[in-house]
Amino acid sequence: MQIPLLRLPQIKHDNTKGFLFALIGTILVSTNYITAKHGLRGFNPYTFSMIWTIAAACYSFIITVLSGRIRELIIPRRLVLRMVALGVATGIGMILAWSGLALLDPSFASFLWRFAPALTIIASYVVLREKMSAWEVLPFIIMLIGGVISTIGVWHAVATGVVLTLLACATVVIQMLVAKKSITNIHPNILVFYRVGGAALIIILYTLLINKVEFSGDISHWAATLAGAFLGPCCSFLFTFRSYRYWSLSRSSIVLTIQPLFVLPMSYIVLGQLPTVLQLIGGGIILTGALWLAWLHKSWS
Repeated sequence: MQIPLLRLPQIKHDNTKGFLFALIGTILVSTNYITAKHGLRGFNPYTFSMIWTIAAACYSFIITVLSGRIRELIIPRRLVLRMVALGVATGIGMILAWSGLALLDPSFASFLWRFAPALTIIASYVVLREKMSAWEVLPFIIMLIGGVISTIGVWHAVATGVVLTLLACATVVIQMLVAKKSITNIHPNILVFYRVGGAALIIILYTLLINKVEFSGDISHWAATLAGAFLGPCCSFLFTFRSYRYWSLSRSSIVLTIQPLFVLPMSYIVLGQLPTVLQLIGGGIILTGALWLAWLHKSWS
């Protein structure tokens, strides 16, 4: 028996709600760079990713139960492949992202992650047919130049972390496209559960397969990992996915471009870490290109 396709009540376009939900999601996900960086000091990236996603899945399941939407976890058959794709892309992305972050300064990593919203904006034009102008290619080139400047003289030390982070950015594009295309049929709470729940299964299987399970962290590493899993992959995406109900994917991605402005002070205050001068200059260029791309897209929308 096929489950009828659920369609959530349509909500009118609302700039204020779309912006606020996207902003709160951006602030919350910015904590990832701090909590994850500390957690990765006590666990290898695979074990960390496993604990992180299992905790996030448990949190999101509890939120789903408390919100009275437990029955909505049974989704129509035609949407199953989308949720599988969401979970697989998230699982692969998290392993890549945390492996990259373990090798990089948190603030520098957040600058590199500006490629994720930039690529998402471009993908929203190609896949979702949202508006975009030819001029938007130029700021993307500027972002690439910023990336090159950031790694001058230190490529031998950061190359692996940079490549892993950029690959992780590509998986985020898949996640956001799937979420945007599904948000009218699946509630944000349910989307978050399938995102982190599917990722947890992928990461558990892979970590066991390569025999990388090492529970060696102390209480501070556990606390940072469990707290980060609640703030980042759980709560931040509850707000980010809600913004998709009021705003276009590209506009929500625009807000995400300002994330380094939150990560930089948090990284310094909590971890006492700052990027090198060249990384700051290159990161600033990346941020400039991302904001320019965002401004161009807004003016053409």
